Amino acid sequence: MCADLWSFALSTYARPGVEAACLRMQEQGADVCLLLCGAWLEQRGVARLPERVVALQQLARPWRTNVVEPLREIRRQWRAMAQRDAQLAALREQIKTLELEAERALLTRLEALAQAWPTNEVKAQYEWLEGLTSETVDLDHDALQQLRVVITRT
Repeated sequence: MCADLWSFALSTYARPGVEAACLRMQEQGADVCLLLCGAWLEQRGVARLPERVVALQQLARPWRTNVVEPLREIRRQWRAMAQRDAQLAALREQIKTLELEAERALLTRLEALAQAWPTNEVKAQYEWLEGLTSETVDLDHDALQQLRVVITRT
């Protein structure tokens, strides 16, 4: 088990099928950083309480909206042009790196918030992912289930 959220996120995201599932959910409005945080909390046995879900969402939303998503949008906008322009491709890679660093910063903030919550409160109670995606209207439940399967095998 990874002690810190960043290490957990990297190792989980690298598992077969997780990246594709996360990207599908992201396209539908889910926050992948929140999902990975929820998976980390589940693994640690932290009980999902409504006030904890709200606290995580309130912390993540402005950072995602004001920092991560603008970087992602620029990176996406430059995709086609960067295939024909080496200088733009290099700049796009820098934007991609900044986007990843912004996500790492968000995960660090989420971990700091959740650090004080008791671990081993619950066993095999998998509610975090559903709680953190409740705002996502058209969520791909197959992708969510795929993520759930990978997490429970950790």
